[in-house]
Amino acid sequence: MFSLVHAQQTGIIRHYTFNVMLQNVTRLCHTKTMVTVNGRFPGPKIITREGDRVLIKVVNQISNNISIHWTGTESDSCGTDGPMVQRQTGTLWWHAHISWLRSTVYGPIVVLPKLGVPYPFKKPYKEVPIIFGEWFNGDTEAVIRQALQTGGGPNVSDAYTINGLPGPLYNCSTMDTYKLKVKPGKIYMLRIINAALNDELFFSIANHTVKVVEADAVYVKPFDTDIILIALARQPTSYSNATFLMEAVPTPPASLPSLNDTAYATSFVSKFRSLNRPQVPVHVDNRFFFTIGLGTTPCPKNHTCQGPNGTKFAASVNNVSFALPTTALLQAHFFGMSNRVYASDFPINPLHWFNYTGTPPNNTMVRNETKLVVLPFNATVELVMQDTSILGAESHPLHLHGFNFYVVGQGFGNYDSVKDPLKFNLIDPVERNTVNVPAGGWVAIRFIADNPGEWI
Repeated sequence: MFSLVHAQQTGIIRHYTFNVMLQNVTRLCHTKTMVTVNGRFPGPKIITREGDRVLIKVVNQISNNISIHWTGTESDSCGTDGPMVQRQTGTLWWHAHISWLRSTVYGPIVVLPKLGVPYPFKKPYKEVPIIFGEWFNGDTEAVIRQALQTGGGPNVSDAYTINGLPGPLYNCSTMDTYKLKVKPGKIYMLRIINAALNDELFFSIANHTVKVVEADAVYVKPFDTDIILIALARQPTSYSNATFLMEAVPTPPASLPSLNDTAYATSFVSKFRSLNRPQVPVHVDNRFFFTIGLGTTPCPKNHTCQGPNGTKFAASVNNVSFALPTTALLQAHFFGMSNRVYASDFPINPLHWFNYTGTPPNNTMVRNETKLVVLPFNATVELVMQDTSILGAESHPLHLHGFNFYVVGQGFGNYDSVKDPLKFNLIDPVERNTVNVPAGGWVAIRFIADNPGEWI
């Protein structure tokens, strides 16, 4: 199978081969057979330049079905799924897009500037991909299978990893530590990616500050910080991939914030601004208000479930929990079977209004349906996503396939459709393909629906 990653008709053609294969890997003194690409964990990196064409031959040598998502790359159609990367340079990544195979099947995509085009910052001495991940001693497919069957939360990983290695804080891992040798006074570009399954992660380098220069392959106005926040990209207060410059600037050792430090996360995210003035949609054709959160579904007969009061956890948008169809959505569209496979009346607002961040309603049940939003070509879209406290407020990273978007506003509490838009940033909002709905708050994005297809 060939997958097209970047398809502008300029530059050169770069070829890669991905052999999806089983490999014995040892971490924490525990050896297991797991799915990899080319027998490597993490997988190989793709290096290209803006304007190049990249052809990847993916050979599946395992019994599982496999799909790979080229996060942030240009696609000619939704058959080669990814947001647009025209006029973009920076750090992206690829990963398995089926079940929890992405816990081991992932790697970086580095898009360099065109030849002769400099970075808009001081040239680094060296560029280094840094990928955060997780290690499970057990079979991750068994972990998620159990969670789906019982409706409870999945078991957590046994270790976090940096470039696939746990480091000395974990048992039996002194030798399994990623080490970066550096020269004093040199500038290093760290291309940082969070490939963890479910956790946003804080990161710092002792006695150093870093300068943030890019996120999701889009340059940002540089700013200094001693602690960064990287979110998972399922889909970031956080950023799934970002580039940082590390200089030898002495600073006091930083203690990392707690995992639920919403104040620091909000402060960090608010510093992101586009480097150049973007073309932000001012006129809006379609407005949507989505509530994002957890609800419940009934436990099947003769089953024991581990969700609230014996139910099953279920994520939902406007109280609709997506039901996977038995026929592929693209197939249904192209062969005129859509009426039998999905409905196009996804609610543009919550069906029932309530105090989203206050006392939750008594009924927490969601509707399991296969519903889609249909947009006219070239429509300008504003989407406000509101966290709910139905089963506890929490942050929700959301990734939009097929498009980049501008993050024009965010706040805490319930979104006010009259007052809050007056504070939107339409001058230099950050351009992203992933955004975090803050715990107990909301975020607003805008984009142009100029990439035809069916997108997740």
